[in-house]
Amino acid sequence: MKHTLSILLLLTALGACRMPLVKGTTSDLWVSGNPIDSGWQMCGPGEFVVENGVLKTTGGMGMLWYAAEDFRNFEVELEWMVEDASYNSGVFVRFPDPGQEPYVAVNHGYEIQICDVAGPKHNTGSIYSFQEATSMPTLEPGSWNRMRIQVWDQRYKIYVNDQLVNEFEGDRSGHGFIGLQNHDDHSPVHFRNIRVTR
Repeated sequence: MKHTLSILLLLTALGACRMPLVKGTTSDLWVSGNPIDSGWQMCGPGEFVVENGVLKTTGGMGMLWYAAEDFRNFEVELEWMVEDASYNSGVFVRFPDPGQEPYVAVNHGYEIQICDVAGPKHNTGSIYSFQEATSMPTLEPGSWNRMRIQVWDQRYKIYVNDQLVNEFEGDRSGHGFIGLQNHDDHSPVHFRNIRVTR
């Protein structure tokens, strides 16, 4: 039976609370609250701000990464929204502790791209610079899209709005962290409902 655990620091009248991490469970990495107080750390320039309970990228190139756990085999799900198809961001997986250098994630992990007009190997659903997506079933700007990233050993499957758009065989590290990219001043991207299943 799958148990849902929260690994956010929930600031309530009873104080902060963090539930233990258990393999095989699904956990909310972000639903609402303050990301810096819930295991997330900012790396590099720019920042993520909270607007109406969702994350919004500003400036860059930087990265907000979940420092509370190093993941091996997992599935991460999230929703994102842009107001323009050219806005740029991405989801980084399996990178080592970046310290204050976001390009550690670029050079040692994999980025699953978010941008509908960047071209082959750089469009939404691509493994950035490695393998292009087979299709790009994103919704109209202003709509919330869903992404699901399945990682098992060196096999990566990327789903956009429930459609399989990429199957990739990697050769980098078999474990690492999860992060969200803030690309530049002109690419505000919103994120919500970030969940991981070990």
